[in-house]
Amino acid sequence: MAQFFEQAQVEDNTKDYPIGDNFKKFIGALSKDELRAIQERRFVLLMEKAWKNPFYKRRWQSVGLEPNDISGLDDLQKIPSFSKNDLMESVERFPPFGDFVGPEDWQVNQRIVMHTTSGTTGAPQPLFYGARDREIQNLLLARAYLFQGLLPADVVHSVYGFGMVNGGHYIREAILHYTNALLLSAGTGLETRSEQQVDFIRRYSVNVIVGFSDYIMKLAEVARKSGLEPGVDMKIRMISGHMAGDDGPSVSEAWGGAECFDWYGVGDTGIIAAEGPDHNGLYIWEDAHIVEIIDPESLDPVDDGEPGNICDTVLFKDTVYPIIRFDTKDVSSIIPGDSELAYPFRRLAGFQGRSDNMVKLRGINVYPTGIGVILREISQLNGEYFCRVRKDDTGRDTMSVVCEAKASFSENTDAKKLIETILRQKLGVGVEVVLVEAGGTAEITQINARQKPIRLLDER
Repeated sequence: MAQFFEQAQVEDNTKDYPIGDNFKKFIGALSKDELRAIQERRFVLLMEKAWKNPFYKRRWQSVGLEPNDISGLDDLQKIPSFSKNDLMESVERFPPFGDFVGPEDWQVNQRIVMHTTSGTTGAPQPLFYGARDREIQNLLLARAYLFQGLLPADVVHSVYGFGMVNGGHYIREAILHYTNALLLSAGTGLETRSEQQVDFIRRYSVNVIVGFSDYIMKLAEVARKSGLEPGVDMKIRMISGHMAGDDGPSVSEAWGGAECFDWYGVGDTGIIAAEGPDHNGLYIWEDAHIVEIIDPESLDPVDDGEPGNICDTVLFKDTVYPIIRFDTKDVSSIIPGDSELAYPFRRLAGFQGRSDNMVKLRGINVYPTGIGVILREISQLNGEYFCRVRKDDTGRDTMSVVCEAKASFSENTDAKKLIETILRQKLGVGVEVVLVEAGGTAEITQINARQKPIRLLDER
């Protein structure tokens, strides 16, 4: 049997999906018509594989679709979207892996990488990658880091988790295989204590941090408690990770002015889009992905600038199972118009919440993940929080925001009213505020154990 990297076709991949200086040349010379031709060619090959997949064949034939009905991207929206719920239903019907993994011999002749999702929104979902699509996913993440300014001499500290989740392994492979930077794969606070991570950052002259903004912010707080000043004792120049809402400025300030970059992707798809040096939205890797924004209820596409669920088709993922019109349930929008860099790729506004975690309060849509940005603007709070949702006696949804206060702020009788007023102004609807001491939300959020902390406790 061929070895992993032989099956991965690494040399061909880097030609088909260029990175570094080759990517800059590629994207700078690419016209929108040439991009469309690349997408069409890859989509046709993807559909040929998809019709051999039991999951897609079952779903598509149930709505009357036949192979000849889909001849190109103009027919994409004839295909029904699917979500994690459909994949988990497949796992229940066809245990242990579901019928989306492909024909019966899917494991026999190819090297397989298996991970799972984190289980933030339910039971962990199995994730599978063949050698080729795994390595394309890795190089597309490296493309983002290099596009954002990662240098060969950089020392990178990663706080993505390991175990069965994809995160830490994915980042390690991308940096190790496709950049010359030195990587410290620290993981979450459960895998390497926060105090020890801070010491590593100082001791080994780390200058780049990658991960989720929540824990990166926490590390800055731990550093200060240890007597270290980010930006002075720990000179971080670049942070690349996942900035919910407008987290970037808060993270930058916490780390002494480090330049912050956002990127977006999920375990099923790999990286989809990344912020560039112009800091004007996230460039969608459109040579590798077809992104639609769809209405959460009707599932119809919405216009550019309108919010909706990110629905993704992965043009390179065709070994174990394809991803065609995957509804991530993550909310964002397409930024209208061209960027100042004049690249042919469209731009994503970034992660704005989850439609399946949205809470409707008196007619107003509230996303718990977006509340953190507001709380970080309040200097008397440390940014840690969770939202508790219940039903009142009338059956109406209500929300409490439990947030951590600094020092004696929680003893101030006017503090609670102040924060409730700020949240009402920002959200457009009133919520109850509960103040607790530093560390008081950690048991619920699991900030030290999870790469994506829990921000919603739904008790309805």
